Amino acid sequence: MNARAAYRFSELAIGGWRSGRGPGVLRVRNPYDGAGLAEIVPADVADVDAAFQAARVAQRDWAAALPGARAEVLRRTAQLMEQRHEEIVQWLIRESGSTRIKAEMEWGSVRAIVLEAATLPSRLEGRILFGDFPAKENRIYREPAGVVAVISPWNWPMHLSTRSVLPAIALGNAVVAKPANETPITGGLLFAKLLEEAGLPPGVLNVVVGESKDIGDAFVQHPVSRVVCFTGSTAVGRHIAQMSASGPMLKKVQLELGGNCPFVVLDDADLEQAVHLATVSKFLHQGQICMIANRIIVVDAVHDEFVERFIDRVGRLQVGDPDDPQTAIGPIIHPGQLAKLLAMAERAKADGARLRLGGPARGQLLPPQVFDHVMPTMTLVRNEIFGPIAPVIRAADEADALRLANDTDTGLSSAVITGDIERGTRFARQVQAGMTHVNDVSTIDMPTLPFGGEKNSGLGRFGPDGVIEAFTTQHWISVQRGAPLFPF
Repeated sequence: MNARAAYRFSELAIGGWRSGRGPGVLRVRNPYDGAGLAEIVPADVADVDAAFQAARVAQRDWAAALPGARAEVLRRTAQLMEQRHEEIVQWLIRESGSTRIKAEMEWGSVRAIVLEAATLPSRLEGRILFGDFPAKENRIYREPAGVVAVISPWNWPMHLSTRSVLPAIALGNAVVAKPANETPITGGLLFAKLLEEAGLPPGVLNVVVGESKDIGDAFVQHPVSRVVCFTGSTAVGRHIAQMSASGPMLKKVQLELGGNCPFVVLDDADLEQAVHLATVSKFLHQGQICMIANRIIVVDAVHDEFVERFIDRVGRLQVGDPDDPQTAIGPIIHPGQLAKLLAMAERAKADGARLRLGGPARGQLLPPQVFDHVMPTMTLVRNEIFGPIAPVIRAADEADALRLANDTDTGLSSAVITGDIERGTRFARQVQAGMTHVNDVSTIDMPTLPFGGEKNSGLGRFGPDGVIEAFTTQHWISVQRGAPLFPF
């Protein structure tokens, strides 16, 4: 730990720091050993309103700040991340159950988001267009949307929060964030401390925590926000989209929803490479990632050899203490999620899938489970797993593999492994997904590239162009020189 005093968390960020006034106490616990990390009084509906009002007031001056001033706050934030590197990594390990490997990856990805966001204030462009009216000049201004509401999940809490929060702030908006109750610190409060230390004015970022049944609807439908940005399940995303359209004020929505991502191995693939990439794509962060390889589809000619190699590789993964640098599989986030995964595994067996590798849960630790003899109609294949369970599906040939890959109502990420790059590219362009990676893992996200899904996997894209479109609005101002030409 560096010389700076470690952050402490017990309050919410509502135009400053204060306790919530909601019911009970939210006890934040380490999913690995159950140790208490923090106790936070949650927000009630009045706190939610106070957060949005604080954002509304703060946004006026923040939007008027020079682009360089906004960028400088973000650059200082990146420096603070360096100085508090181990503190941040420790919070990710203890609060979200991240292995040290994954926590370091998340720290790096968030730092990249910060640095990319620092470039956004100077990237807004206006336009001048000419129409069919004589002597009329049409000026198109890009303005901040105003106040942005962000709802983020528990699996990559800091990354999936900051990829919305930081671009929105960089572009002159204020933000009210609602992180998941499992990860209120890494999902919002920790970054609020970092930004405050970097010089962000109070009220530009507000963070409220509470049960969705108590504050969720009020949060989504609050009339101050102009954009709602949500990352989570498709079912909840649909509900948020409906609420955003039915409340007192129509809102823009940015939705990154569920995935049922295919990982396809063609018959000319290097199997050693394919097994390595499949292992990472399936088991990074215990499989608790929207971009994870939910379905491993292997062409018949190499299926059996792939399965044997895959089982051997996965069986050697270390399961245990997430703070141990050698651990590849850490704890499942909470007992409810573990129960769902165990039920999925039992249902797969009942449906006829064959368990080739597995073992009983130990506390919140679930060793990797590998199934073959998996049919495309099985529940294990039709639903997002979100855990360390790997179904391997046999495809007759390349055409059948493509059919199986597209046989889902979602389309987030995907991957195809082949010995022929151009063959892989042709295959990738036929996959119905927002992202397809040739000879790489399915779990790729870069702040400079368009991240998002097709079908029921969401609306909109992250990345510079996507966030500028999401978090700004266009204002057409026409200037008429001379007398306008009207018949009366």
